[in-house]
Amino acid sequence: MANSQKKSPKISIKKGDTVKVIAGKDKGAEGKVIKVLREEQRVIVEGVNRIKKHTKVVNQGGRAGNTGGIITTEAPIHVSNVMLVEGDGVTRIAYKRVEVTKRRPDGSEYPSTRSVRISRKTGKEI
Repeated sequence: MANSQKKSPKISIKKGDTVKVIAGKDKGAEGKVIKVLREEQRVIVEGVNRIKKHTKVVNQGGRAGNTGGIITTEAPIHVSNVMLVEGDGVTRIAYKRVEVTKRRPDGSEYPSTRSVRISRKTGKEI
């Protein structure tokens, strides 16, 4: 029996992280992650892998229609080609469970754990 639901791959890079490109034409460039495409295992990084997109003039909706021309946008790059920036260098990412105190709706508290990202280089929480 085939499993109809495919599990999405684990990606440790998140939106808002500052990353450095380690492979490809933009190697060495740093930027902030704009979007994470989990299913394709790709990320869109600000100012990296820029492409030119030719658009047509669309006159639908009066003023709402867009003007034609050449638009420069960021294209996705594979998550294996970027590394998280921490301090002045790059680091790999690990996960650790930490003890926290959670609060129930009635106000009572109870101990629990949550997963946090930590730097492989320094061991500090990211």
